[in-house]
Amino acid sequence: MVSRFRVGVIAGTHGLRGEVKVFPTTEDPRRFSDLEKVILVTGREERTLKIRSVKYFKKFVILGFEGMDRIEDVERLKGTELMIDRKDAIPLEEGEYFIPDLFGLKVVTDDGRELGVIKDVIETGANNVYDVQKEDGSSILIPAIPQCILSVRLEEGDMTVHLLPGLENL
Repeated sequence: MVSRFRVGVIAGTHGLRGEVKVFPTTEDPRRFSDLEKVILVTGREERTLKIRSVKYFKKFVILGFEGMDRIEDVERLKGTELMIDRKDAIPLEEGEYFIPDLFGLKVVTDDGRELGVIKDVIETGANNVYDVQKEDGSSILIPAIPQCILSVRLEEGDMTVHLLPGLENL
């Protein structure tokens, strides 16, 4: 299982007091109000930043970090990712899963056929769609709806699905 989740990407600076504009990549951007810290990942280093202020502006979250009070302190952070540890993630309801935990799950039909593994999750307005890569390299798209997804067993590494008529021939 994944130990960290990305919650945002720094899009740029905001003002002169060391604040940054963050494009949220979390389902609920308001969750930043409950976070005490984030992990800044630059590609070369990781460091924990304590959040000192949170504001919301249009589609962005405006964050201020302790010890970074000037624009010069944050200019070089543009494009970096903000992560959180799994323990700081929003608790899930029964039947909900973190998308990164689904990647690589073996997908088996309710009649016992092995279809492949989940290589991507496509987020649509109505429901997510699982992109399952077959052994021959082709893909099958399976909607994440109760009629199709019968069980998800993260610990065992598999998912059982029911293919509605026509899904396999798309």
